[in-house]
Amino acid sequence: MKAYPYWWDTVPGVWRNQNLEPGTRNLEPVEGHFDVVVVGAGYTGLSAARQLARSGASVAVVDRGQLGSGASSRNAGQVLTGLKLDAVTLVSRYGESRARELFAMSQEAMTALADIIDVEQIACEFEQTGHLQAAAKPSHLRALREEQTVLARVFGHDVTIVEPRNQSMELGARGYHGLLVDEQSRALNPAKYAHGLATAATRSGAVVFEWAAVSRIMRTADGWTIATARGALEARDVLIATNGYTDKAAPALQRRLIPIGSYIICTEPLPASLAARLLPRRRMAFDSRHFLHYFRLTADNRLLFGGRAEFSGPTLESAARATAILRHAMAGMFPDLATTPVEYAWSGHVAFTRDQMPRAGLMDDGTFYAGGYAGHGIALATYLGALIARRIAGEPLEHPLFDDHFAPIPLYHGRPWFLPLVGLYYRFRDLID
Repeated sequence: MKAYPYWWDTVPGVWRNQNLEPGTRNLEPVEGHFDVVVVGAGYTGLSAARQLARSGASVAVVDRGQLGSGASSRNAGQVLTGLKLDAVTLVSRYGESRARELFAMSQEAMTALADIIDVEQIACEFEQTGHLQAAAKPSHLRALREEQTVLARVFGHDVTIVEPRNQSMELGARGYHGLLVDEQSRALNPAKYAHGLATAATRSGAVVFEWAAVSRIMRTADGWTIATARGALEARDVLIATNGYTDKAAPALQRRLIPIGSYIICTEPLPASLAARLLPRRRMAFDSRHFLHYFRLTADNRLLFGGRAEFSGPTLESAARATAILRHAMAGMFPDLATTPVEYAWSGHVAFTRDQMPRAGLMDDGTFYAGGYAGHGIALATYLGALIARRIAGEPLEHPLFDDHFAPIPLYHGRPWFLPLVGLYYRFRDLID
């Protein structure tokens, strides 16, 4: 079994040397003065760097590893409509007017993603597949019907309910009680997209420094000094775009983002007839559990199957447990896969804010930031990265996700000690809800 993302093998020569030590490479020194230094070479940082460079700014991107090697090349490639919070929750929390504004913003993010892929000619298997949400219990189907009603009434967004007796037309899995189908969602190859976005950023004039872990960001009279493992950069402005990989180099942001592990396994290629039974319309898919599972078919007919299988810290033991948990769940849902070899198993970090809403803005310490996508980051990270870049470049923008007063989480300093308790709570909720 390969302990790295399946996606890396679809972009030859980019990530296969991920485990080599930086000292074994002939790397250029990290030095220079830039208008903006972006910390983090994922979707957020690369999108921001592209936008800044196109506006005429000099911009450098630094990353502790290879570009896009965090969540940007480790996710499932599901580009879903909406936000982490469902429509019913958005309306109950924010009221209809504000909820419409937020939902419209998520649609704008989808459009912006499609535009970048088109303009930059990024070959990343981008297609409109739609998504399905599977009801794990009969009561969950009632909740999905309510979701359908709110989506249509408040947002003018139509989705379809598939009754349990008909769900085999969409999903060949055991244990579900009907589906909600949204035709507007998309799919892509996340590693190919990350690589294409990096190419677009550098083509626009940005400089990317890989294997340059930031140890300290220091205020100076003229701006900032960014100390890395391979040298230092000077900048007028700094954007922290590290999301679920934010560390003590950015302590203020670290207190506001909670990294949560997401684990994925991927089978060997399946016969076309078997793949067609599992997901006949090749939708992106997830279920209605708190401890949810998500799954899809890849271009070469592998089943990619993931979930929040572990809430402890990332270790070899927790990765092995997560792989076993996911394999057991996959076989329970898809009995035909009980003996199918799993060829890849990996994990990555998504970042949650306290209220599960993404943010971008200016921190109290003077650095800019964007993050907190809660697992919905492909379109949103691309979108918010470009928006915060426009603000850094001087545009007087206002936006519903801009927050210059992003409050820290009480009793939290970057180590999520409470996640095992959260995991137990949601396991209990899945039993009783």
